[in-house]
Amino acid sequence: MTANRQFRLIARPTQRASAANFSFAESPVPAPSAGDALVRVRYLSLDPTNRIWMSDMDQYMPPVELGAVMRGVGIGEIVASNTDKYAVGDIVTGLLGWQDYCLVSETGGVSVLPKGLPISLPVMLNVLGGTGLTAYFGLIDLAKPKAGETLIVSAASGAVGSVVGQIGKSLGLRVIGITGGPEKCRHIVQDLGFDAAVDYRAADWQAQLVAATPDGIDINFENAGGEIMEAVMGRMNLFGRMSLCGMISGYNTGEKMAFDYSPMLMRRLTVRGFIITDFADRFMEGIGALAGMLLAGKIKSNETIAEGLENVPAALNRLFDGDKLGKLMLKVS
Repeated sequence: MTANRQFRLIARPTQRASAANFSFAESPVPAPSAGDALVRVRYLSLDPTNRIWMSDMDQYMPPVELGAVMRGVGIGEIVASNTDKYAVGDIVTGLLGWQDYCLVSETGGVSVLPKGLPISLPVMLNVLGGTGLTAYFGLIDLAKPKAGETLIVSAASGAVGSVVGQIGKSLGLRVIGITGGPEKCRHIVQDLGFDAAVDYRAADWQAQLVAATPDGIDINFENAGGEIMEAVMGRMNLFGRMSLCGMISGYNTGEKMAFDYSPMLMRRLTVRGFIITDFADRFMEGIGALAGMLLAGKIKSNETIAEGLENVPAALNRLFDGDKLGKLMLKVS
C-alpha cells in the first residue's frame, strides 16, 4: 500500500460515536527516521475505553486531541526499521491508532511479542493482550479468589468478562455470568463452563440473580455499572471484594450514576477500581500465565472480527449494541 489511511477525531461525540465525528483521509506512508520503525497495523482492538478517549472528561489518559489520529490499541508487524530495538518481521502491540501504518520509536510504548508461539494474531490481541491481562490481574491480584467462593461477572459474554469467568472456573470458583439474551446465556454456560447465567434483558432478571446466588456473592468483577451493579452489591457477602473494571452502561450518555453506597459499609466490602496499565511492569508474567492456561485448554479465546479500516466507527458501536461474542476487533485490511 502506498497511502496511509487515518481516522482523525474532529468532533467529540455527545452520545454514540459515528463517522461524522472523524475525518477519514489518506496521507503518504511515513518513512522511519533514525531510532524509529514502521508498523503495518493488522488488527485493532475495539474497546469501551475508545469511547472514553473521545470525550473531554476526567480519565486515566488525556483525551484524544481534536485533529489527532484516533487512539487505539492494535497489533501489527514491523515492515521497516532504523533501530536495533525492532527487527523487520517483529510482531508488536500497543497504541498504534486507527490507521494503516504507525511510526514507533525505540523509546515508545509498544511491546514486541514473544516469537514462536503457536497462536494467531487475534488471540494475541485478545487473551494474550490487554483483554486477558485485565481479566487476570483484576481477578487474581485484586479480588484474591479462594476455591469454593462465588464470583459474578457482568458483561460476561464480552471480551474481559468471558476470560474472567474461565479463569475463575480454573481456580475452583462458582461462576455466575450476567449477559443479554438467551443465546449469550447459553454460550457462557455450555461453551465457556460458567455455572449459571442471568439474562439482564429478561423482565425477571433480578429474580434470576437471586436464584443463581443462594449463598450470596463473594467477588464481583464489575463491567456494567448502573442498576446491574447496584443489584449485585445488594447480594454480596460480608467482606466481599469488587474489582471495578468498567461501567459501560453510562459511556454514551455521560450521566452520573446515582448509587446507594450503603452495602459497601454494611457488608464491609473492598471496592477497587483499576486500569490495566497499573500492572505494566508485570505484563510478561501475566502473558506467561495466560498462555499456559490457553495451551492447556483451561480457557478459550473468543473473537468477533469486523473487517476494513473504513468501518471502525460503525464496528465500535457493536460493543454497546451487544452485537458480538467475546473480544471485538477489526482486521484492518
